Amino acid sequence: MAQNIITPAEVIAIAFSDGEYVATEVVTDTDITTAIERWIIPITGRALLDAVREGKYADLKEEYITPAAALCTRLVVQPRLNVQTSQLGLSVPIGSHRRAADAKARKELKRALVLRAQTMRKRLSAYLEQHAAEIEEYRSEDNILNRCSCEGGLVQIIK
Repeated sequence: MAQNIITPAEVIAIAFSDGEYVATEVVTDTDITTAIERWIIPITGRALLDAVREGKYADLKEEYITPAAALCTRLVVQPRLNVQTSQLGLSVPIGSHRRAADAKARKELKRALVLRAQTMRKRLSAYLEQHAAEIEEYRSEDNILNRCSCEGGLVQIIK
């Protein structure tokens, strides 16, 4: 597996900013790769992301790609944090001083996380469009957000 552009510690620092402790072991390289493949590469393209991995475009990485990748990675990880899986099956963690969040609270959290991730992806896309002439590996026509948009549950295909 190629080196990821963000570490588990960076994901936690950026995406889990709600004050609770989350161990870095919770976020795996596979989680990060999944998020990048699903939500970042369709915007940047693989060639640009490879250039960023090689050290090019440090500001683009720090200011735009890393926050989007972190929030998208949390979308991958959060469901696993909401439940526990063992050889006894699936269970909801309930400690002596806490109880598991109800379905409404989990749904609200997911909606907020999706909104944050979408906002960072759109911000990344807008930056790439504004600086396309300066970034030789970026191809505007490959950016999925230039062809497809999902707003309020409505999918819009742009021609």
